[in-house]
Amino acid sequence: MNSLKIQIGDVTKEYQEGTTFEVIANEFKDKYSSEIAIAVFNGKMRELSKTPECDGTLEFLDFKSGTGHRAYKRTATIMFMKACNDIIGEDNIRKIKLEFSVNTGYYFSCMGKFSNSVELAKKIQERMKEMSDNCIPIIKKSRPLEEAKEIFAMQGMEDKLKLCKYRKSSVINLYDLDGYIDYYYGYMLPNCGYVKYFEVLPFRDGLILNMPRRKTPDVLEEFVPLEKVFDTMMTATEWGDMLGIDTVGDLNDCICSGDIDDMVLVQEALQERRIGDIAKDIASRKGVKFIMIAGPSSSGKTSFSHRLSVQLRTLGLKPHPIAVDDYFVNRADTPLDEDGNYNFECLEAIDVKLFNNDMNRLLAGERVEIPTFNFKIGAREYKGNYKQLGPEDVLVIEGIHALNDKMSETLPVESKYKIYISALTTLNIDEHNCIPTTDARLIRRMVRDFRTRGASAKKTIGMWPSVRRGEEENIFPFQETADAMFNSAQIYEIAALKAIAEPILYQVTQDDPEYFEAKRLLKLLEYFLCMDTTNLPKNSIVREFVGGSCFNV
Repeated sequence: MNSLKIQIGDVTKEYQEGTTFEVIANEFKDKYSSEIAIAVFNGKMRELSKTPECDGTLEFLDFKSGTGHRAYKRTATIMFMKACNDIIGEDNIRKIKLEFSVNTGYYFSCMGKFSNSVELAKKIQERMKEMSDNCIPIIKKSRPLEEAKEIFAMQGMEDKLKLCKYRKSSVINLYDLDGYIDYYYGYMLPNCGYVKYFEVLPFRDGLILNMPRRKTPDVLEEFVPLEKVFDTMMTATEWGDMLGIDTVGDLNDCICSGDIDDMVLVQEALQERRIGDIAKDIASRKGVKFIMIAGPSSSGKTSFSHRLSVQLRTLGLKPHPIAVDDYFVNRADTPLDEDGNYNFECLEAIDVKLFNNDMNRLLAGERVEIPTFNFKIGAREYKGNYKQLGPEDVLVIEGIHALNDKMSETLPVESKYKIYISALTTLNIDEHNCIPTTDARLIRRMVRDFRTRGASAKKTIGMWPSVRRGEEENIFPFQETADAMFNSAQIYEIAALKAIAEPILYQVTQDDPEYFEAKRLLKLLEYFLCMDTTNLPKNSIVREFVGGSCFNV
């Protein structure tokens, strides 16, 4: 048997042909802070169950990497579905559906007698633990598309059959876990023994599969239900059911049938109704003068603010926009992060004292000159932007810290109405593969940055981890304190963004550190057909990203 020369870091070793990446990884596991999940051989990601076919360079990704963490959750999901199959039977498994991610867990809806079952949750967890303890292997098999379709039909996986209609490749990779065969989007761990930390909990009308966070893969935190976020996502799921679009296959069918324009109008009307309801709630509360809006990057805050202002006007209120960014401290006073760079996302980057002083003066009926921050020179300027609040006037204040009470600590509670906005995607690839909300926002951000600033996908992907850290520190901890939540995700939006996103993602080369992320997003976009955006309403939040909005966004 021939031997292969494999370089790992500054070490070159010889291995016999047929040696798996998993065996090699075991020799180097002490060099990683968490369990190794994926191999990168000659610049290509490979699952640990695979083997090198030639000499080459090898590195590994552990559970703290995005790819490794996703592989952990994906493997836990197939284990969950296998456990369901074993406990409730093949005929009933289609009543279990992965809906979306909520906090540290995946929410699975359970229809009929399986709804919110403490006993079922316990049995599934025990079966998963048995699989983990026995390190049951997960075998990847490449099958002809027609054969895969027969398997899906036999197992009643109608959503996967629908997805296959739009698949260009003539083969498909399936995963076999002890006789349970399923399709998953992305890489899988070699066996169930890698998934050690999890729990299954009854929640609402379904079950939660709770898993560790990426930064602490060996720690299983107590599941904290984000009730308002959950309710908002369930509403979006119900809208999808009403429109008959639950998965990407359903959306593709809608595009092909020519019904997409009608569906878009209904989806937009549902969102407008929700914005109207929020406006009515604001108008019904006496004393509200400050409407505080916050949300993560690319959540559509600007378009939402404009649309909310229109609705407020129909109720006799006079909204005036104010950006928290205009209260940045001067550049020289901006705090530095751990790398010595300006940290514009921490609360200390805002002149909180000046903001509170100005807002209290406005509340007292005074005429106040609002600053404008000059980002070129890094200083506040005063350009005659005076505000004075009459009985019908309200301020619409948008900014990263708007939900943080420390930002507006001296303002009376009854004067504030807090709104959290995010793009909470609930459209799934199929019933066992959900689309992370962060992926949808990243695609939005790439498209907008390219269109408005000429920024490359490489640049946007490169800065995304820093953006996400800022969100986790400054936005997500306050989301449940909001008086109202608004989900800006549109069921059709990835199909609308694809025509712009795909070409710029192809510009990321294999030599770029962002290559693997770009390739992953391209794989996601492959599932979607492109849709024509010509007939999108001019006030659509999606217009903020693809262009053509009637608002100044």
